Amino acid sequence: MSRYVFKMPDLGEGTVSAEVVAWHVKPGDLVQEDQVMCEVMTEKAAVEMPAPVTGRIISITGQPGDMVAVGSDLVVFETDATSAASGDAPAARAPAPPPLEPMVPQRRSTDKPVAASSGMPATEKRQVAAAANDPAPNAANDATNGANKSARVMASPASRRRAAEAGLDLTTVTGTGPAGRIAPGDIDSALAAGAARGAPPSMNARANATRDVRNGTEEVKIIGLRRVIAERLTESAKSIPQYSYVEEIDLTRLEALRKHLNDRRPPSAPPLTFLPFIVSALTRVLEKFPQCNAIYDSARGVLIKHEAVHVGIATQTPQGLKVPVVRNAESRSLHDLAAEIRRVAEAARANKSPREELTGSTITVTSLGKLGGIASTPMINMPEVAIIGINKAIERAVVVDGQITVRLMMNLSSSFDHRFVDGYDCASMIQALKDLLEQPATIFIA
Repeated sequence: MSRYVFKMPDLGEGTVSAEVVAWHVKPGDLVQEDQVMCEVMTEKAAVEMPAPVTGRIISITGQPGDMVAVGSDLVVFETDATSAASGDAPAARAPAPPPLEPMVPQRRSTDKPVAASSGMPATEKRQVAAAANDPAPNAANDATNGANKSARVMASPASRRRAAEAGLDLTTVTGTGPAGRIAPGDIDSALAAGAARGAPPSMNARANATRDVRNGTEEVKIIGLRRVIAERLTESAKSIPQYSYVEEIDLTRLEALRKHLNDRRPPSAPPLTFLPFIVSALTRVLEKFPQCNAIYDSARGVLIKHEAVHVGIATQTPQGLKVPVVRNAESRSLHDLAAEIRRVAEAARANKSPREELTGSTITVTSLGKLGGIASTPMINMPEVAIIGINKAIERAVVVDGQITVRLMMNLSSSFDHRFVDGYDCASMIQALKDLLEQPATIFIA
């Protein structure tokens, strides 16, 4: 018998450590090569970590919430001579761990990168590199579970375990991975669509929660995506003097135009909401207020203004808040803009957004839809300097030309980084946006 030490790999982009989110194995377990052992989270994404060899686990490093440095021992295996000999070659066949939960908001490419650790052994680097080139499914696991109905479906052990705990039949899930393999995001989509009713809480949720029945309390450890969201929002609140401005908008004419266009849309086209009109108008306004379509590189002390408008669409998902990006919104037609907003939001909810689709926004729009309330104070998505908040539209009695009449009214609640956008410019920008939305034909006049 021999030992095989699997070290925390270099996951790229200057990563020096990763947070342990959940373990799917424990010391004493016999695991198969390619079996998912744990999930770890970097500053960019959550990643599943497959076993590099077949063997029995002697020890693991870190509990959920702990940070493990790149190059440090993560799992120690006890292997037989055959498994140990294969540790440097067949073990590298494990499929590359796909990003599961890209995090939002995220640091942009303008942030100063952190130097990556160079202490990772060459063997592990070869394994990670080889893994990226071989998407072979876990056939050994499928054979092991051949008696089970869902074993005919290609999925990792972690995905099977998660589906079983949620009461989800994997034969009802469409795999989007290589050769139809079920990816973690496919299970998220199925659960979000209500495929599993009355499912029990997940193993990870139970593992990270401590319930005190006598006192009626429950302690939940904040890790993973929720931890990152908490850190980003805290950083935003601490670093930015945020100036909020609220203005009411008369959407009566815009609503008439929206209904007119929806009545004449092709049968295959989804109905238009207010959001694409607001984003389209925003792109026009930002031509005159470029300081609001910018990001602040704090490391260099530089404000970077953009000609292109890459609009972040704040989206609530089962995994938490994400901000997928509609790129070059200023060059899109109304229907194209509506389709792209819908596409990136649905991808984020289904946990299928590629990493590049969750970074690079220059300004964010956030909306609570029908829950939008009268006013709100949205927090800036760093390193941007402005965010536009949409509240709910409601019919109200207002005075127009000295007469009381019923109009469809909505408030825009926006926040700005007061270091770079003066109060006068904030108000002027929102007033310009108000003019376009209240006279919607002007949105489309060059």
